[in-house]
Amino acid sequence: MHLLYLDESGHPHDPGTQFFVLAGFAVFERSTHWLESRINPIAARFSPQEPSAIEFHGSPMYSAKDDWAGVAPADRVQALVDVLSLLSNPQLQLRVFASVIEKSTMPQDQILERSFEAVAHQFDQYLADMWARRRDAQRGLVVCDKASYEQRLQALSSLFKHQGHALGRLRNFAEVPLFLDSKASRLIQMADLVAYWIFRYYQSKDDRGFRLIEPSILCRAHQRVGLVASVTPATEAALAAIPPHKYPFPDPTGAAVGGPAADGAT
Repeated sequence: MHLLYLDESGHPHDPGTQFFVLAGFAVFERSTHWLESRINPIAARFSPQEPSAIEFHGSPMYSAKDDWAGVAPADRVQALVDVLSLLSNPQLQLRVFASVIEKSTMPQDQILERSFEAVAHQFDQYLADMWARRRDAQRGLVVCDKASYEQRLQALSSLFKHQGHALGRLRNFAEVPLFLDSKASRLIQMADLVAYWIFRYYQSKDDRGFRLIEPSILCRAHQRVGLVASVTPATEAALAAIPPHKYPFPDPTGAAVGGPAADGAT
């Protein structure tokens, strides 16, 4: 089974932001423990006696709030880089899925449904491709932050599976989405960082985190399909013209080097 950890950044009804992002990454079930075991030591830098007290959340890490208040900018940035660099582990073969919607491009009451439809469809196709290429029958489960749109996403998942959606039907989901408290799940926290830094790329034209994420976005036939964006031509032009950031991110400290044999990953 493959687990798709998802989180959102932005809100469909927030007038202060232009974009809504639903994003995360898929991981083979037998690799989750290894991934968590590489994230915990990063947290231990800030709370050696109780690493579980530290939560990785994009906005607080960026703005030095909550657990990250008083932590030096360089240390916050290094922690972020080290977590996101785990996406590139060659043996885990993690795949990023995301929906980005510029809210001016569609009615607000459609944004969440279209976001989940896009991500769920690509994840379902990813699982179907495993069977088509290798006769590897895999099922998938979406795992979300409990603070997310729990009832709505569960209802949409059931609807898409049994009645279909604009792009077809979900055929490879084992169950409706599971919701966890992010405090208890390092992988939900990692999905939060993915969603936040994709959001910053579009909202603030800050591409530093996105550069770490982009190589892991799902591709099919050399086409990037894992990120589905509904944005205006003005936004596309602005993204194409982002200058180098004044404060570039450092290299990772080695957290993403090495890894388990990813049986079942593709």
